[in-house]
Amino acid sequence: MKSSLPPSCPMEGLLRIITGPWTIHILWVLSEQGPQRFGALKRLVPGISTRVLTERLRMLEHAGVLWREQTMTIPPAVTYGLTGRGAELRGVLDTLGTIARRWEAEGAFGHAPRAAE
Repeated sequence: MKSSLPPSCPMEGLLRIITGPWTIHILWVLSEQGPQRFGALKRLVPGISTRVLTERLRMLEHAGVLWREQTMTIPPAVTYGLTGRGAELRGVLDTLGTIARRWEAEGAFGHAPRAAE
């Protein structure tokens, strides 16, 4: 019997992980800056709440995209970085960044095009 469901796109699961609120920004910061402690990461992602950052980091860790290391100090020092799986996204993030800058310069995001740099 043939299923009535459309075939699944192999990218759907990956996109569900990386397109959540703030997720691309977090991945971009860790890709550009390397491993970061929680407080530093919060400063490097301006506007994100502590709750949302915690949720996103937990989700990415659960997906195997990030590693988490906690040092038992007072207060505890928690550091996050990209795993091999997370590092695989570097090329994709670089490509998306290039496209985003070009589209932004062309006015695709609803504002006047920027002068060519």
